[in-house]
Amino acid sequence: MIYRISNARLAVSLFILSVSLLACLPAMASSVTLKTVMGDVVIELYDEETPETVANFLNYVRDGDYDRSFIHRSVDEFIIQGGGYTTSNEVVELIPTDPPVINEPGISNTRGTVAMAKLSGDPDSATSQWFINLEDNSSLLDDANGGFTVFGKVTGNGMDVVDAIAALPIWRFQPPFAEIPLIDYPGSGMLQESNFVLMDVVENSDFEINQGLNDSWYNIVTNGQGLSLIHI
Repeated sequence: MIYRISNARLAVSLFILSVSLLACLPAMASSVTLKTVMGDVVIELYDEETPETVANFLNYVRDGDYDRSFIHRSVDEFIIQGGGYTTSNEVVELIPTDPPVINEPGISNTRGTVAMAKLSGDPDSATSQWFINLEDNSSLLDDANGGFTVFGKVTGNGMDVVDAIAALPIWRFQPPFAEIPLIDYPGSGMLQESNFVLMDVVENSDFEINQGLNDSWYNIVTNGQGLSLIHI
């Protein structure tokens, strides 16, 4: 016996099924990739622990504010810092900032964690700038200035790239570029864009395309194959 189902009823049924399946999936942490000229750095974001800070950071990412940004500060055995400036056509510009985000301390500033930079004496002054801890800086940063908010952590082999950036020569110009790492700078003359540790920052997706199975989607946590509709 053949049962015929109207297109409308089929669409509603598939929608309900999709919502039910998604509701059963575990919550996934957000992540971004710093696509630097020296390699990729994947950062897992602490959505649940620091929701306001993650939302603030992702606003900059989604607006493209970190595209063609660069690491503008490097302190040996301490941190590398970015999120403050971009460069295009040999012109350096400040990243336009959103209102400051509330401080959300609590996670320790250990090696590989990512935290927000802020103004001295103002715990709730963080905007666009962030830094990556090169060492365990918990004794220096966890309590200072209300505590520095850690909102993510470098994953995989990302610290290899971070350490390579930290190993670059540091050049001292006028603030705010008094500790800037540069690539192949000869020591005199105008800076070229190729001298900067440039990057784009992209948000990673929870879903990927499985090219081997009719371009259906699957969730990278459950590895569950999605639904494909075939008209016959």
